[in-house]
Amino acid sequence: MYDAFPWFMHHLPGPHQEVFVYTNFMHNLVKNEVRSHEERWKEDDPQDLIDFYLAQIAKTKDDPTSTFNEDNMVQTVADLLLGGTETTTITLCWALLYMLQYPDIQERVQKELDTVLEPSQLIHYEDRKKLPYTNAVIHEILRCSNITAVGAPRQCVKDTTVLGFPVEKGTIVLPNLHSAVYDSEHWETPWKFNPSHFLDSDGNFVNNEAFIPFSAGHRVCLGEQMARTELFIFFVNLLRVFTFQLPEGVKEVNLNYILGAILQPHPYKLHVVPR
Repeated sequence: MYDAFPWFMHHLPGPHQEVFVYTNFMHNLVKNEVRSHEERWKEDDPQDLIDFYLAQIAKTKDDPTSTFNEDNMVQTVADLLLGGTETTTITLCWALLYMLQYPDIQERVQKELDTVLEPSQLIHYEDRKKLPYTNAVIHEILRCSNITAVGAPRQCVKDTTVLGFPVEKGTIVLPNLHSAVYDSEHWETPWKFNPSHFLDSDGNFVNNEAFIPFSAGHRVCLGEQMARTELFIFFVNLLRVFTFQLPEGVKEVNLNYILGAILQPHPYKLHVVPR
């Protein structure tokens, strides 16, 4: 019914009204930013996505078939804002939860950081090449948390067969990323948090073809590089400065997830100790 009468849903009571409230908040936030850009916008000197989009709107304003308009621009920016903030935040929540559960791993990461990095050294993404164990831990965090268990939808462009099953042209397919990152044929201990999944016998970092938390192919996550960079810099800086412990009296953590569009950890408390 929503596809046929989208306006009708705004007049029906229910939990979806809360979604509309949040959506309107995000759209208004982006619209205010667009207004700010318009005041200083120079078509020949674009500085960011909004500037480029405004330039495309101006170029195609006389084209009735153009999809470049303010509504699409606002939705695009809102999608990128949500996709690039919530996912990284949730992954960091999982990261600290794993450090609570595995204090020995946290200690080993901190020892590597103290050995390789100068005390006042700024962290750069390129530093991961000198920190194989830390890099392996971050990859294992992404593998185990697997916050987007299902990838973006794809559509078959021709009749095909997958593992003996016929798939007709036009079929919508949802890639099961969960099955890849927990595949026992590719991971020694798929259901255990194990940074050694990304280390060779000499302790060097190695990747694994089944590591696809950002999906793969043409529908791979557009923000993968930004997410990898942010996660590395935030995680390393946090563990350089603090040690994370269970609060007094707490003996275990809940590693189960809350099912949703993004798999979130259950709320938890932690004790932060300056190093």
